[in-house]
Amino acid sequence: MVCPLKILHLEDDPLDAELVRSTLAEEGTACEIVRVETRDSFIAAIAQGQFDIIFVDYFLPGFSGLAALDIVKERCPNIPLIFISGKMGEELAIEVLKAGATDYVLKDRISRLVPSVRRALSEAEEWSERKKVVEELKESREQLRNLAAHLQSVREKERMSIVHEIYDELGQVLTAVKMDLRWLTNKYGDHEGIQGRMMPTMDLVDRTIRSVKRICTELRPAILDHFGLGEAVAWHAEEFQKRTGIECAVTICPDGLSLDRDLSTALFRIFQEALTNVLRHARATKVEVMLIDRDASVTLRITDNGIGMAEKQPSKADSFGLLGIRECVLIWNGEAEITGDQNSGTTIMIVIPKE
Repeated sequence: MVCPLKILHLEDDPLDAELVRSTLAEEGTACEIVRVETRDSFIAAIAQGQFDIIFVDYFLPGFSGLAALDIVKERCPNIPLIFISGKMGEELAIEVLKAGATDYVLKDRISRLVPSVRRALSEAEEWSERKKVVEELKESREQLRNLAAHLQSVREKERMSIVHEIYDELGQVLTAVKMDLRWLTNKYGDHEGIQGRMMPTMDLVDRTIRSVKRICTELRPAILDHFGLGEAVAWHAEEFQKRTGIECAVTICPDGLSLDRDLSTALFRIFQEALTNVLRHARATKVEVMLIDRDASVTLRITDNGIGMAEKQPSKADSFGLLGIRECVLIWNGEAEITGDQNSGTTIMIVIPKE
């Protein structure tokens, strides 16, 4: 059994309303029509019932069809609306369509009503399906970003755990070995062959301790936890300059910048990724970094004087570094703008709200 269409008809003339009803009946369209005449009854009907389609007369005493359309757009925008009017010139017809009406039918051409209804319902169904897909896609993206945020949090905790284990276990063992070697050197240093074998071993232990410190710093720089983001950015920029020869100029405002720990970690990882991209792709000789803490947001700006990039490069599927930066920023409801022309350098501008 086919469910009848539920129709809300705003019409003050009973004869015109009967014309609409009989036209639908003659075409075999089963329907239930609720007719109202005033603004208040129109609003009350919308609030009470779930209608499939709405018919509106354009000319009404004390209430216009466009005012009715505004009410529909505000309260039930998914329901198609068709104007049914005795007189409607071309300019007026264009006006109502631009305003959001689905269609219009003149009363002296009422035979167009049923095809118009079918088309309107079909379009409404398609729009509803598209909206459903968009909502599912939005929900899926939100879930993926929540997963990414969770994985990032887990990754940082694992890094901290590894750093602590290395310091607590390997660091202590190496320190103890170094102390024992020093004791043996002092005790038996004059013994034949001891001095010659101990010194290379001491050097090996020292290099291993330095490697352990470097690995721990790369996993999770202690300066980030102890002194905050500003000091960590300045330190990392200095190390990057020493390692690569690329000049890094850093501006931090205010000097005593203090942020939430998780946000500081996210911004520091973005900064690391940006410098990695500079090293791999930019062929730059200088990088300028600005980190500014405002009342409502934090801004991180990284600009290089390298070869720039093609117009579509930031959104390419294989630009994983830039995509990773964008996704990390989106997790924090921030904005990432990546710009740069070929041979004119690249700028990465990150703005993240603090609340």
